[in-house]
Amino acid sequence: MNPPDRLRCAIVGAGAVAQLHAQAIAVHPRADLVAVTDLVPTKARQFAAQWGDPPVYHSVDQLLAAQTPDVVLLCTPPEAHRQQALAAFAAGAHVVVEKPPASSLDQLDDMIRAGRRAGRELAVVFQQRSGAAAAHIRGLLGSGALGRPLLAHCQTLWYRDADYFAAPWRGRWQSEGGGTTLGHGIHQIDLLAYLLGDWDCVWGRLWRLARQTETEDVSTATVVFANGVVAVVSSSAVSPRQTSAIRIDTDKATITLEHLYGHGRADWRVTPAPAVSAAEAAAWAFPDQTEDEQSGHAPWLRDVFDALLAGAPLPATASHPARAFEIVAAIYASAAADGGVVRPADLARHPTHRSGFASPVADLRPQR
Repeated sequence: MNPPDRLRCAIVGAGAVAQLHAQAIAVHPRADLVAVTDLVPTKARQFAAQWGDPPVYHSVDQLLAAQTPDVVLLCTPPEAHRQQALAAFAAGAHVVVEKPPASSLDQLDDMIRAGRRAGRELAVVFQQRSGAAAAHIRGLLGSGALGRPLLAHCQTLWYRDADYFAAPWRGRWQSEGGGTTLGHGIHQIDLLAYLLGDWDCVWGRLWRLARQTETEDVSTATVVFANGVVAVVSSSAVSPRQTSAIRIDTDKATITLEHLYGHGRADWRVTPAPAVSAAEAAAWAFPDQTEDEQSGHAPWLRDVFDALLAGAPLPATASHPARAFEIVAAIYASAAADGGVVRPADLARHPTHRSGFASPVADLRPQR
């Protein structure tokens, strides 16, 4: 099948994140928003009115039958993703899906297999991988210019108060799938894996320190990557000074990133080791570009759209759709095994955590 001259895009789900998808479509020179659907028709109509009044449909099936889009962008809760993705693949569309990509590893496997059978692409939105600075750092690590990476810290320290968890579906295993590790920490975990590669083993623990939830409001984990890097990973929904941070210590340098929901060149720093010469450190400098491209949905979707239009493989920013999800699943599976080690082979045949992430949480809230 030859790639199209323009991408006919359909958005499923008209919530806040759909605004970012619509904006990315609007600024791309060869993409058009041709259809919208949402469970709440008035919400879909209001959304469509903001973005050129594309047709609004009552269901995904109706939309697919009427429009046969090239790309379906799923901006719905994770429990809906599998069914919607399979329908889109059956209709011949590529699928772009928001994270978390599914409610379980088994569901994500179904989606990946369906895309391969249809000859269509599945791209999971991990927009933290995008931006010129992240690409530059990944290039330095991949080239060996900074020496061997040794130790990493990955922190997602956010603050979500009781009002946030007042929504009836939040903080529950059945409806949200997981706690702050799945809902928040997965962003930085994915960026860390984008920089360091495949994982080898995980030890994890889940904690409930302050919020009235079933799921964890804090998690701690150690992740060892296949290249030998040892990473300490923390996720929190109870941290008033919010930050998203990564630190990677290599033979020759320390890489640091601190931001909140998006990053650019000013958020990254490379500090050379004492023995590194000024000339060698100067070779690591960020390219002198007139415009610093920040991370975000627009550059991430642009690169995905460009690949689809060229009939090319998805870019590195959209590769490995399951890797971060697997690391998160391994943290939950380890917690369920009282902090025992979980390896990829264990996860591949895990008796419970391929179909859901419910795990024991250590409740350390003061007893009333």
